Amino acid sequence: MKRNFSALINQQFDLLVCGGGVYGAWTAYDAALRGLKVVIVEQNDWGSATSSASSKLIHGGLRYLETYDFKLVKKSLKERQILLQTAPHRVWPLRFGLPVYKHSRMGRLQYKTGLMLYDSFSKDADPAMRHRYFNRNDFLEHFPLLTDEALTSGFSYADAQTDDARLVIELISGAMRAGATCVNYCKLTDLLENNAHAYTATVQDQHTQTEHLIHARQIVYTTGQWLTDDEQSHDWCRLTKGVHLVMPAVLEDEALLLTAKSDGRVFFMIPWYGFTILGTTDTEYHGNLEQITVDAEDVAYLLTAANDYLKHAWREKDIIGRFAGVRVLKQPAQSASSDTPSSISRDWELKTAPNGVHYAIGGKLTSSRSDAASIVDTVCEQLDHHIGCATQDKAFPWAPRGDYVEWSVFMQIRAIQLNIDVESAKWLVRRHGKQVFEIFHKIEREPDLALRIIPSVPFIYADLIHCASNEMVVHLDDLIRRRLPLLILAKLTEDNLRQIATRIANIMNWDEATIKREIRRCLPQILH
Repeated sequence: MKRNFSALINQQFDLLVCGGGVYGAWTAYDAALRGLKVVIVEQNDWGSATSSASSKLIHGGLRYLETYDFKLVKKSLKERQILLQTAPHRVWPLRFGLPVYKHSRMGRLQYKTGLMLYDSFSKDADPAMRHRYFNRNDFLEHFPLLTDEALTSGFSYADAQTDDARLVIELISGAMRAGATCVNYCKLTDLLENNAHAYTATVQDQHTQTEHLIHARQIVYTTGQWLTDDEQSHDWCRLTKGVHLVMPAVLEDEALLLTAKSDGRVFFMIPWYGFTILGTTDTEYHGNLEQITVDAEDVAYLLTAANDYLKHAWREKDIIGRFAGVRVLKQPAQSASSDTPSSISRDWELKTAPNGVHYAIGGKLTSSRSDAASIVDTVCEQLDHHIGCATQDKAFPWAPRGDYVEWSVFMQIRAIQLNIDVESAKWLVRRHGKQVFEIFHKIEREPDLALRIIPSVPFIYADLIHCASNEMVVHLDDLIRRRLPLLILAKLTEDNLRQIATRIANIMNWDEATIKREIRRCLPQILH
């Protein structure tokens, strides 16, 4: 994957996708597989906004049953199953514990009914994904971190987990292999129309400020939060902020779904890369789209909600990292001021402006593949290009062939033979799929690359070098926030940043002035 802004010059495309989050990536990948000539541009890095700030879940949305959003739950569970089959390295099963306390908002019977319904909607899933009931003692054995006061019983059920930023980068890689032109740090600045139809866009290289025209027969905006800045689409959207905290490890291989006592909202505690993700919040957002911050109120809310359930309370000093993102929701047809963000549907819609430009509104990480297929269906209909969706049964670009479990075990054994520690080996295989062979070859030539970058985080130097060399990294934070999420999984120091930047300087062609500039760019993202 190499960035090449000049590849846009003097080209006529069938489809221009503006926005390189998960919806844009899926759209470009699907369209390229159908034989369209595709270009996708992203003004920052791939997945740099909401698509790297999610709860990292591929799930049906158990809580949506409360609002009777059965259609969305069924759709999401179907997509969960597709992704588990087509991307076993990228999406893996994760069980969730659901405790029942005397003070719980719902009782055991209500939870049981909801979980039975959830299972019935995911009827094609492996029987191991079905829910289970536990008495009080058995549940505490599974989750000894929980306070046992007033606990009566519990359940567990299954959904799935991913690394959202790596999901996006793999799809961009797949789109490029299928013939798409993909350029990050490339901003769409203007649209030109002919006979009231948009057919040309002006794009600007964010490094050189060079501008070029892109000619495209169809244009799709998958720009997420920036839809509210667009004159055409701002009335269609509503924004809510979601905050997550990265906390010390308290879970092994199962997560928890809990309910905040203060407002009844669902939140999660999720194991991820050996740490715990705590989140999320859900509040109206009207602030700066370029700087989504974690406020003191967000931190207090999440810590209070979690500590109501923990035997050993977390304090603010225990926070390792934090991140925030903005969700785009469809503006309800009859929105009331009393509507809470959590009550608004997470479903998706494609709208088409009078000038023919298409806008993707709302949606979820889980259902983005299906929604992107609908986008490409619409584009193909407009272009009279009659080829159906290619992504439903197609293995992911980096998915290994054959039995994944068997392959994964073999790869982890090979990793350990190369002196990669067990935990890093597990994540390395998940992060790179069949691309892991290239990383092994690097370690065979240079054994020290098997060492961890930061002792507390399961990422090795060979992974860092591979990402810097092959995954369209432009800035240091592209590498250590999205390719490897070190910025949120470790309390990095300025010395750590210099060590990493110096290690990749030759690959990136960075001189000392550039290294200093890249370090300054990352400093505001370090948690002090």
